[in-house]
Amino acid sequence: MLQLILGGARSGKSRLAEKLASDSNLSVTYIATSQPLDGEMSDRVAHHRARRPAEWALVEEPLELARVLRESARAERCLLVDCLTLWLTNLLMLDDAERLAAEREALLNCLATLPGEIIFVSNETGMGVVPLGELTRRYVDEAGWLHQALAEHCQRVVLTVAGLPLTLKGSAL
Repeated sequence: MLQLILGGARSGKSRLAEKLASDSNLSVTYIATSQPLDGEMSDRVAHHRARRPAEWALVEEPLELARVLRESARAERCLLVDCLTLWLTNLLMLDDAERLAAEREALLNCLATLPGEIIFVSNETGMGVVPLGELTRRYVDEAGWLHQALAEHCQRVVLTVAGLPLTLKGSAL
């Protein structure tokens, strides 16, 4: 089963995804896409790390998400990817449109072949004001297009607001 958990900053999306992973009764591999390049991001990573069960495996991969999914997916495993918008940011910061397109295509193309359960977490950024600056507008556009494409493949899509899940597609939580 493929699931997409969307929400704004501090909406409870990661906590919900972690609960779903725990409730799956499968072994869990947490795939972290962040690159803690400053103190604030390091604090966020530490907070997430402290909250995760010690028995969960961890794979840190900022760019080659499709490769890691193909290598890690198993019928008896739940993969939790946190988060797609950080992955997208990492690719955007490379300033290589071909690499971004190739990695996005690789991700979308591998989804149908992945065994097990996969939970994607991503920030919903398209519900606010249009950001200033070309890069931030491109980020919002790319995230929106990625979410639409991924939602087509997922059996369940959930929007999380104020810690409350709203099922947009698939069976309710």
